[in-house]
Amino acid sequence: MFPLLRFTLDLFEQKLLLAPVNQAQKAPFSEANFAPTAVVQTTFQHPLANQQIRFGDALVAYEFKRSKRRTIGFGVGPNGLEVRAPKWVALRDVDAVLRAKETWILRKLQEAQERHQRLASQVIDWRDGTTLPYLGQTLTVVLDGGHGGAVGGAELLTDNPAAPVLRISLPHHASAAQIRDRVQAWLMRQARLIFQQRLNHFAPQLGVQWTKLSLSNAATRWGSARSDGAIRLNWRLLHFNMPVLDYVVVHELSHLRVMDHSPGFWETVGTVVPDYAALRQHLKAELTPHWG
Repeated sequence: MFPLLRFTLDLFEQKLLLAPVNQAQKAPFSEANFAPTAVVQTTFQHPLANQQIRFGDALVAYEFKRSKRRTIGFGVGPNGLEVRAPKWVALRDVDAVLRAKETWILRKLQEAQERHQRLASQVIDWRDGTTLPYLGQTLTVVLDGGHGGAVGGAELLTDNPAAPVLRISLPHHASAAQIRDRVQAWLMRQARLIFQQRLNHFAPQLGVQWTKLSLSNAATRWGSARSDGAIRLNWRLLHFNMPVLDYVVVHELSHLRVMDHSPGFWETVGTVVPDYAALRQHLKAELTPHWG
């Protein structure tokens, strides 16, 4: 179908679907653009929404794009529902597909919304007395401008092992960025020491030898391994308890024997960490602090 004709039909169908678009102003969707016959109790709105659909008392405003794909595709990401469809597919057909998956879409949107709320609550307030997770415990940051501290101006105090304190040699008027950078530098030094210890502990059990350790700051990847024995681990793993950290270490060392995720790879991991499935799920589900 010619693009102009498809565009004309889209505009006509938008009226039928009660999803008007102000293309001249390119205004985002809002409830003001929609005149529902029933009360909307829940709204899920993509920041780039240009279409919307009602599921019962829920209004879903989603980003819709035409593409070269051959079928209608959709998914729920951090921003909300995103839909892609071929140029020849009518909007009423897109609407029908989405309604067929209503339960799944609403569940995923709710999960994404809850995760976003939890992420917002994980933002670290960099000040004297702030706390962050550290190897399964809660680490409290204390500013002490009159104390020289240890290497790098930070010292771990474990007078109470259940409530460790990180004393930072900064004055109370230090900026949030100064506190954050000092804590991060200390955590990265700790990560290198701990990772080396755990690599040396597990490598003989797996019959492998690692050659180099690098620290990662990736947002979504916890580690990687190369066939030459080079291991890369994310220093943020220190936010988890030791069993989870050990799982990632064993995972990467196991790649020195099996460089894929075949059944043989997971069998290798299981010889050292039998409960790897539960630890892997914990790693996926647990939220780490947002450093800002």
